[in-house]
Amino acid sequence: MRRRAVLLLLAGAMVALAPALGRAEALVLSLSKSRITITSSFTGDSIVLFGVIEALPGRSTDTPRDVIVTVRGPNESFVTWRKERHFGLWVNVDSRSFLSAPSYLAVLSNRDPAEISDSDTLRQEQAGLTHNRFLQRVGSDYADVVPEDPFRQAFIRVKKAQGLYFEDSAGVTFIAPRVFRAVIPIPGIAPVGTYQVSVKTFLDQHLEAHGLLPLDVTKVDFEQTVATAAQDHPWLYGLASALGALAVGFIASIAFRRD
Repeated sequence: MRRRAVLLLLAGAMVALAPALGRAEALVLSLSKSRITITSSFTGDSIVLFGVIEALPGRSTDTPRDVIVTVRGPNESFVTWRKERHFGLWVNVDSRSFLSAPSYLAVLSNRDPAEISDSDTLRQEQAGLTHNRFLQRVGSDYADVVPEDPFRQAFIRVKKAQGLYFEDSAGVTFIAPRVFRAVIPIPGIAPVGTYQVSVKTFLDQHLEAHGLLPLDVTKVDFEQTVATAAQDHPWLYGLASALGALAVGFIASIAFRRD
């Protein structure tokens, strides 16, 4: 009986302590604006993220935290080609399809992610450009590959050149011991849709807190009307575009005709 009573007391203590042991630090996040509108004169914008790390009672407030901010745009599929020179001409000889890859990907942190945590944790949390997973179709298989894969490197290189992928290891700055900010640039060619702003804090190389905010990038006015028509009525939109091009060409031929 005594042994059973001791076991029951231990079980009760573990149940009582479970919520406290499972609690993690909380994040209070805010964006300078949660919606970006694209018009014909849109050339880009910047969003400022503010964050506050709320420490739990009994936790150290002096130990510095690390922050990694990851912004992902709507998923899209892409194809990367490999070229070879044949008879003096560069031709496509092989390709690799990337499925459901972020159309926009930005990674900002207060220091190099490799210094924040170990590679396994960063890979699991997809914290850092190198540690993000990009699902590819390799023959009949679907998988992610090593970071050194030439198709993966070419894909990231092209997206960086377009300004849609980038990483800044000094993009997060602390304005107080537990208050930080990050500036998220949105390029002029940013795809429309809902973006996900993911914020993760680390303490002693361990994940402490995770927060998520949505960011909407939308077209307005005439641009939105055209985009909606192209999506809802593709054949009609294509016919109207072709007729418009023919009309412009006909008018130009009359205006610049030489007698």
